[in-house]
Amino acid sequence: MPNIDSYVIMGMGGFFALLGLVTVLWARREERSYEDTLLHQRDLREFLTHWPERIGPGALKAGALILVCVGLTLIVVGAILLL
Repeated sequence: MPNIDSYVIMGMGGFFALLGLVTVLWARREERSYEDTLLHQRDLREFLTHWPERIGPGALKAGALILVCVGLTLIVVGAILLL
């Protein structure tokens, strides 16, 4: 495999890892804004009973973890193929 292919694989890995980190920051912001809106409400039923259930921030964190793992794996594979 030519060197350019290894760089492309490593570039894709870097993109996925960067996208994962951005998604982690986005999930933290969503979670913080959700909790802040609950603190300003008189009725905290949603906070105490967790109904309706909101899976947004948790799902974003799980997706971000997958993106980072795929990205780091691609970077390692590209580095191995470069050698």
